[in-house]
Amino acid sequence: AEALENLHNVDTIVLDKTGTITSGHPSVTDVVLLEEGLAEEQFLREAAAAEKGSEHPLAQAVVESAQQAGLDLPEAEAFEAVSGRGITARIHGKTYLAGNLSYLKEQKIWVSEKNMEPVEQTVNRLAQEGKTPLLFARDGKLIGIIAVADTVRETSRAAIQQFQAMGLHVVMLTGDNRITAEAIRKELGIEKAISDVLPTEKESHIRSLQGEGHKVAMVGDGINDAPALTRADIGIAIGAGTDIAIESADVVLMKDSLNDVVKAIQLSRAVVR
Repeated sequence: AEALENLHNVDTIVLDKTGTITSGHPSVTDVVLLEEGLAEEQFLREAAAAEKGSEHPLAQAVVESAQQAGLDLPEAEAFEAVSGRGITARIHGKTYLAGNLSYLKEQKIWVSEKNMEPVEQTVNRLAQEGKTPLLFARDGKLIGIIAVADTVRETSRAAIQQFQAMGLHVVMLTGDNRITAEAIRKELGIEKAISDVLPTEKESHIRSLQGEGHKVAMVGDGINDAPALTRADIGIAIGAGTDIAIESADVVLMKDSLNDVVKAIQLSRAVVR
């Protein structure tokens, strides 16, 4: 009864992008080489070996691409994930860094001054196409970019239109950079996108919306969504959500379609009425 009442009062729907709006199974779309003489196959092998220790869906997409190409991947001697930023790995005595543009800049990794502008232009172009650019460096030198994209679920666009028709504000949370997030926001007609969100920051964004007077429903499926699901006025775990996300939610949907969130809100309104 309490869940139905809270659903009835919601005025804002916050959607985590990966695994909620999208399928959560991204794939490699572009490979850009930045080191002279480096072959694409060798770059993909090195990039996948560095990412092999990561559980992030984008990293897994790189590893799957290399495996599908039949490449043998060496084991990393050391690996560290930097949450929401990237990874570091040591393979055959060489140090690899991979992640977003800001992470590599923080680590003082870049190419020569004359090549800086075209690299940044490439990153922005890929982002404007709704892709996530991953930059890879070896021993302090940028060697290439791999772009990864996740497919939007067929039901997401219609569900978002339904939310808006019901008078709800729709907000997307994503770790993507601003340009990528804006491209996806425009594609789906979402009212607001909050980009560059670290996993630990999701809950604070929910709290901020509540501080503005909104009654917030949070929809998510991953372990990183659990604090936000708990903080929201009502948390909705979708489809193949992790156990901890399900335990943190007020409503659990058995399928992975946002249309069922629409139905849940319609049900709450009918019951309360």
